[in-house]
Amino acid sequence: MDDLSRGLLTLGALFLLGLATDAIGRHTPLPRVTLLLIFGFFIGPSAFNLLPEFSRSWFPVIADMALLMIGFLLGEKLTFSFLRQNGRAVLLICLGVVVATVVVMVPGLCLIGVPIDVALLLAAIATATAPAATSDVVRELRADGKFTRTLLGIVAIDDAIGLILFSMMLAIAHTLKGQGGASEILLYSGWEIGGAVLVGLILGIPMAYLTGRIRPGEPTLAEALGMVFLCGGLAIWLDVSFLLASMVMGGVVANLARHHQRPFHAIENIEWPFMILFFVLAGASLDLGSLSRIGIIGAAYVIFRVVGRLAGAWTGGTISHVDPLLNRWMGLALMPQAGVALGMALVATQRFPDLADIILPIVISATVFFELIGPIMTRKALVRVGEVHLRYEHQD
Repeated sequence: MDDLSRGLLTLGALFLLGLATDAIGRHTPLPRVTLLLIFGFFIGPSAFNLLPEFSRSWFPVIADMALLMIGFLLGEKLTFSFLRQNGRAVLLICLGVVVATVVVMVPGLCLIGVPIDVALLLAAIATATAPAATSDVVRELRADGKFTRTLLGIVAIDDAIGLILFSMMLAIAHTLKGQGGASEILLYSGWEIGGAVLVGLILGIPMAYLTGRIRPGEPTLAEALGMVFLCGGLAIWLDVSFLLASMVMGGVVANLARHHQRPFHAIENIEWPFMILFFVLAGASLDLGSLSRIGIIGAAYVIFRVVGRLAGAWTGGTISHVDPLLNRWMGLALMPQAGVALGMALVATQRFPDLADIILPIVISATVFFELIGPIMTRKALVRVGEVHLRYEHQD
């Protein structure tokens, strides 16, 4: 059997098995992301080794395509109207969670012997949440109220702020590994972030003008994918954050385009097949030997992330003078973590291949843990604040 036939058979099988995994996930407590990661692990080299050797070369391209779509869709949340409506509390709690996670994580990991560059990258990755998982819990419980609206507002912009922080940490880690000075850190991080913002603006403004001027359907899909991939290619060529660039482009389109929903809906409709391959191949890339060695570092990552989110939400809520009930339970509701964190880890390992055996096993393991435990914590918080309306559970 030649490589072409094996490649097509592999893609077909992965899509169909991913679809089956998704269906199974709807009838079990396990989130579908977790099931896809586990499935990928079992068909990968560390278990039954069912994937053809050449499929490993697919992963970087598929991962970058999926992450570009994630970044673009995150940008849709960064509208001025959204920020005005959700106000000061959302922003302050979000900043409190991000800052506290880094403040707790970096010194904590360094104290147990983790190199400073790895600690910085893991801290930035730990700031990511799981908007999809959180929204699913809210929909399942028919939750509504001040706490629920604040929670959804935070998870909408938390990953965007986390991506900006992650770009800064990448730049700092790059300079530290090159043993550069403060000026090099500022220069590199300035280009990493500023260049990404510039790329997003340059492509986002014409996209915002053009979007909605062609009929919906296939033309809109071609337009959206073309601009997203063009943005990613240009950002990678210029050596800036393609995740941040695509997010900025999405934000520009969302703020300036009258019919901005069309390209976002087009991307949403095609995103899931790429995400199936993304999570399955991520699971397949996990090395069992590396997983067995993370030990105390993985446990510390989980503990420090939990502490950082609880402390950050409490601090941000206190500063913004929110209701004490919201202040007490918001940190618990922000525990889920999924695809964006994994995407950050993959970007970090592409930039620093020598750190892959440390970062990737920790983040994948923590993602599985928080995908299992996080939604349970979110559910508990929503029940405790009294915004669950289960009497509507069977009404559609």
